[in-house]
Amino acid sequence: MTRVLRRPHGLVRISVALAVLGLLTADAARAGGLYVSEFSTSSQANAGAGRGAWIPDASASLHNPASMTELDDHGFAGGFSLGFGDVQFDAASSSPSGTGNGGNQAGIAPIASSSYVHKVSDRVRFGTSLFTISGSILDPSNNWAGRFELTEVSLLTLSISPTVAIRVTDWLSVGGGPIATYGVLNWDVRVPFPGPAESTVRLDNLDDWQATGRVGLLIHPHEDFALSVYYNAKTDFELDGRIGGPAGLSRDLDIDLPLAQFIEVSAYWQATERLALLATFNWEDWSEADDLKLTLGGVTTAATTGFVDTYKIGFGANYRIVDDWLLQTGLSYDTSALKNKDRTTALPVDEQIRFAFGAQHDLNETTTLGLNFVFANLCKG
Repeated sequence: MTRVLRRPHGLVRISVALAVLGLLTADAARAGGLYVSEFSTSSQANAGAGRGAWIPDASASLHNPASMTELDDHGFAGGFSLGFGDVQFDAASSSPSGTGNGGNQAGIAPIASSSYVHKVSDRVRFGTSLFTISGSILDPSNNWAGRFELTEVSLLTLSISPTVAIRVTDWLSVGGGPIATYGVLNWDVRVPFPGPAESTVRLDNLDDWQATGRVGLLIHPHEDFALSVYYNAKTDFELDGRIGGPAGLSRDLDIDLPLAQFIEVSAYWQATERLALLATFNWEDWSEADDLKLTLGGVTTAATTGFVDTYKIGFGANYRIVDDWLLQTGLSYDTSALKNKDRTTALPVDEQIRFAFGAQHDLNETTTLGLNFVFANLCKG
């Protein structure tokens, strides 16, 4: 019996490492190869373009703390979205695990955020943001061809970030603060034992709290133009939990998961009285996640993922048709964090294209309501 279990141990270590990396590499309020982009803020309707430099409300605390100094008074911003996905898999006719495609594997993901900014003085602001980094549910049919890498997964993350901003000069502001993030993962995978038997291995409540820091600059040389430079440091997630399954597979599990540092530059230009143009460029250091360490039952395994750095470019426009109605749109593109040869069914990371549009209506001088739609193509297929 001991010899029978050795092979599944090795398979579980590697596939668990890859799957967890793909499912948990999401962090604060950014887009990119693995970071999410949709956070139910006003900039969602611009596909994230210009979000660090455009300051419509208190979500400035989330996108670039330095930009909080542009708000005239205290403010609150909150949003809620539902993400619906269509995730399909095409198995080759020669697949040794069958040809089942698993149906539509995507679930419904809730996405929420709230931010508050407090005016201390003409030059100082305090802020805080509470937001869901990512909500993910994948539930393919159990007999699908990729069941040895993934059969069911649910992921919940929650972040909080207190911030401070100071207007150094009339045209320069600085800001920043810590980010504390909690993540919890439940994940099931089938294990191919020798012979006809298959067993389920389950990761129950792998979780961790981790903190990192962020800092931003806002350069506002003219009332019609703003430039944002934003940096988020690397987060070293350490996921601890228990892996359960057939006899001999119940073990403590520890995964070291680095989340990439990144730099994002955004611009906002009020081109005419009614038209504004927005742009964003960002770099994310995903090569930091190329080597992944997983400790199962006291034995450490190293896995090479093939991750590379990613780049994002996005453009958007806002048009105020009348004084109390604003129309928004945007388009963005992210390069892939994985090359084709390194992509797996448990880690289907690819280039990303987003198109977004929306509208905002000013109910009165203090309250604005917005509605937007984002279409995201996350994989070439």
